[in-house]
Amino acid sequence: MKTITTILVIFISAFTFAQTVPDSLQTNPQNQQNAAQRILSGNINSGVTVGGYGEIVYNQPEGDNGTLDVHRLVLLFGYKFNDKVQFVTEVELEHVEEVYVEQAFLQYSLNDYVNLRGGLMLVPMGIVNEYHEPTTFNGVERPSVDKSIVPSTWREVGVGVSGRFNEISLGYQAYVFNGFKSVNSDGNGNITAGLLGGSNGLRGGRQKGIESTINKPNFSTKLDYYGVPGLRLGLSGYFGRTQAGDDVDMIDGADVGISMIGVDARYAYQRFTARGQFITANISDTEAYNNLNGTNLGSKLEGWYVEGAYNFLPQDKAQQLFAFARYEDYNTQAGVEGSLVKNSAYDRNDLTLGLSYKIAPGAVVKADYQIKDNASSIDVPNQLNFGLGVWF
Repeated sequence: MKTITTILVIFISAFTFAQTVPDSLQTNPQNQQNAAQRILSGNINSGVTVGGYGEIVYNQPEGDNGTLDVHRLVLLFGYKFNDKVQFVTEVELEHVEEVYVEQAFLQYSLNDYVNLRGGLMLVPMGIVNEYHEPTTFNGVERPSVDKSIVPSTWREVGVGVSGRFNEISLGYQAYVFNGFKSVNSDGNGNITAGLLGGSNGLRGGRQKGIESTINKPNFSTKLDYYGVPGLRLGLSGYFGRTQAGDDVDMIDGADVGISMIGVDARYAYQRFTARGQFITANISDTEAYNNLNGTNLGSKLEGWYVEGAYNFLPQDKAQQLFAFARYEDYNTQAGVEGSLVKNSAYDRNDLTLGLSYKIAPGAVVKADYQIKDNASSIDVPNQLNFGLGVWF
């Protein structure tokens, strides 16, 4: 199946509202902004900026009942105290009933090149973790690489710097964050659960700013180069160790080390767009961690995808109709330590074929079909998806 899907891909290859038009699927990636960046770059002198984005999705796996879900509704608020100081927050409602704060940070602009930030922020890794508004990516669902490997939406509390040097076409970010939480404990020196594992990798350890524990700061950085017309290249890094509570952090196997590297590319030329990324993470001390917690965390997580899309409507039209194909290959047990045996069901690949119809700037209707496979003999049902997305 891997060979077939790869061949297919080769052949299909005061209140003020936000002042800029939302990113659409054809936006020049050199100038692409996410919701927080739009608020920070808004052309108001002071006061409140409001906005939002949301997704309603229908998933129909083969042979099973379908699900309808108001997947997320995010309310955006920004406040500009003066020309140097701004605050940005996103309040997210997931599946109607779950409420999270996705971002909440204060930015102080020293000059045109350096901004200081502190608060709850997105970890700059890959593309979708930062640019996940529904009008900025093809497909009803976010790429699986950005769920199982990165994992989106990955945000933690930290401080750092960001900025751009337009003279050399380079953007940068560098932050110190609290890390993933690796275990739960009862406060009396007993570990009650390991939070990291084979199927979803590090995803279960995201602390999301919820009474986050920290004992070992982690470092995150990203460089973006946009010196070639229509092209944007990214290089990301994340390094540190997971976090454990005071009562158990000295126990051997209570935490693991993480070294994650990502490279990504986005390209746009007339009615054609393409993107791709590769993420690899080396996890140390997994043998002790798995032995202590009865988990199956791999010592290496790895994934990549490539995507191409073409707009079938004239470029001078406000509406756009993109047909796209995306191929992903990702493995949450690309490496293992000790006696742990690789589970071939975690070596997965997806081929997604679909349409994205932008009916207006900031409003999109999506449909796609996903062909899912893995390296084991276990069949994975393919899936049909429909979705509505807005960003304003």
